[in-house]
This record gives sequence, structure tokens and C-alpha cells, in this order.
Amino acid sequence: MRDQWHLAAGEITALPASLMSHGWEVTAGADRYVARLSEPAARQPVEAGLVAAEHLRGRRIAAGEPVRTLGGGLTVQTPDGALAVLRRVPGRLLDGGDPVDQQWWGDRLGAVHRALQSFHHPGLRPWQLLDAEAPHLAVEPWLRGAVADAVSAAVRLTITDRLTYGVLHGDPAPDAFVVDPSTGRAGLLDCGASGVGPLIYDVAAAVVYAGGVERAGELIDGYLAAGPVGPDELHAALPVLLRLRWAVQADRAARLGLPEPLRRARAALTSMPG
Repeated sequence: MRDQWHLAAGEITALPASLMSHGWEVTAGADRYVARLSEPAARQPVEAGLVAAEHLRGRRIAAGEPVRTLGGGLTVQTPDGALAVLRRVPGRLLDGGDPVDQQWWGDRLGAVHRALQSFHHPGLRPWQLLDAEAPHLAVEPWLRGAVADAVSAAVRLTITDRLTYGVLHGDPAPDAFVVDPSTGRAGLLDCGASGVGPLIYDVAAAVVYAGGVERAGELIDGYLAAGPVGPDELHAALPVLLRLRWAVQADRAARLGLPEPLRRARAALTSMPG
């Protein structure tokens, strides 16, 4: 941060772990920032997400303001991935288990989906399903079949149902969102490594963070009140895309050699109906 942004970092605090990136809150002088490190191949979608954050700010949605490097870039490519810095949105991180915070969470995710319906950027990743033939899926005997089943169900869904597509956050954990108690205004820290796909995939990702459908009622209600997707589509597509999200987590855990996340993904996948 000193070399590329000319920021003298003081206190650095790790943000809670998320699926697709690592984040830190950073104090530099009187200002607060969020530094986000994503996987090396994600630089273009990360930059698309940063431009999407600027788009949201223009639509009066509180979002982290990207800070450009001294050379004018949105990110810096490091050996460990693409590093971005954003000004920290005021407020506390949301608690995914709190019903009131879940309402804020769903509301902001829905508002983001609606506001980004007119957003376009060449770095947005197209919707791409997992490769069920990937070599790393041989790490456990159950894994390839579970991923193949999730992919097949998602393909059937996208063929037989008319789904609402748009710009995805990609990793909408509760601690990617904030609420400012002094103003009652909610926002988000950043837009993640953005791509385009069925908007319910983002809802499914959030539901996983909330602990499952039975614990995510307020989140879902908040989303339906603010987002562009209706209840019939949400309730029809959510089970299939929940399975796909867990398959994504299993695929990533196998690829990176993470046994505990792989165990959790297996437990979730085997407990799902169908």
C-alpha cells in the first residue's frame, strides 16, 4: 500500500474469511480503507466489480470508493493475486444471524441487483458452470458425482425456467455489507469479483452464509422486497442454486487442498433432497 497507493498503513485488521478473497480493514492516518486480495486469475472481474461500485455510488447506494494506484490503476497484480483498495464505508459489519441485520442484508443485495441492471463492463465474467471432469475432483470418491449432479441440475434449470440474469456480486457474505447506526444507512464494502449470471445464485450464496434456508427467512424477505426477482422464481430456483453453490465450495476446497471446507460441503450436499 505504501509503494502503490502512497498510504502509510497503521492498524490492520483481518476481515472474516470469505470464499473468493481475503480482506483487511486498514487505518491510514485519519482514514479507513478496505484492502481486498483476490485470486490471480480474477483481476479483470475484480476491476469490473470496482467500476460497478463506482456505478452504485452514482445511484446513491453506499459502496466502497475504489482508490486508484499512483499509476492510475484499479488493482495491483501480486504473486498472490489482485490487490484492490477502497475507502471504507461508514458503519458496522452485518451479523448474518441477526434477523434485523438479515433484512438489511437482503435489502441491499436486492438494491444492488436492481441498480446494476444497466451496468456493463468488459471484465464481467460470463456465467460458467463447473467442469465435472476436472482432475482435482478425484481427491475424494464422492466428489465428482456430487459436482456432476449439481451441474446437471443447474443446466436443466437454466433450460426449462426463465431466470432473471444480471450482474452478480459473487460472494455476498454478511460482512461485505454494513449499516451505519448513526444514520440508519446500509451499504456494501465492495462488489467482489463480478460476473453475469442468474441473480438467484447470489441469493443462494447469501443463504449458505446465513446457515441455510431455515435460518435465512428475513434475508429472503428483505431481498424480495428490494430486488428484481419475484417470489415464484426465487423459490423455484433457490434449491438448485444452493446445491450449485455448495458444489462450487467443494470444487474450490478440493482444488486448494482444504479438508475442513470440503467436509462441510460434503455434509451439505449429502443432506439436500434429490
